[in-house]
Amino acid sequence: MHHFILAAIGGAMIGIAAVVMMGLNGRIAGISGILSGVFSQPGNEKLWRVLFVVGLVVGGALPGLLFSLPAPPVPDATIGLVIAGGLFVGIGTGLGSGCTSGHGICGMARLSKRSIVATVIFMATGVVAVYILRHLIGG
Repeated sequence: MHHFILAAIGGAMIGIAAVVMMGLNGRIAGISGILSGVFSQPGNEKLWRVLFVVGLVVGGALPGLLFSLPAPPVPDATIGLVIAGGLFVGIGTGLGSGCTSGHGICGMARLSKRSIVATVIFMATGVVAVYILRHLIGG
């Protein structure tokens, strides 16, 4: 199956999951907020968050285990760069009061001005980071 078709199916599934989450729980499917709640929320609040995160991992791994799909490309990066990237993403989600899933999928679908601005900043920052890493540092 073509990568575009797989991506379109995956995107549709993410959109459906976000609508179901909002419809059934009245909550935004923002991954950073859900994940941080795994460590900070009590009892039954923690349970649905843990199940959501487990579903993300299993849902991401299952197609690769069930079907003979080509392996995704692995970026050529050092472990230090990967750790630094993870830290910057974590700091950014804290500063931006959410991540790309919360702002980019759920917030933009609700036409939230704050989410639209946050998503534009996420994307612009990503473009600048790739340019710096590919053309100035790694060049």
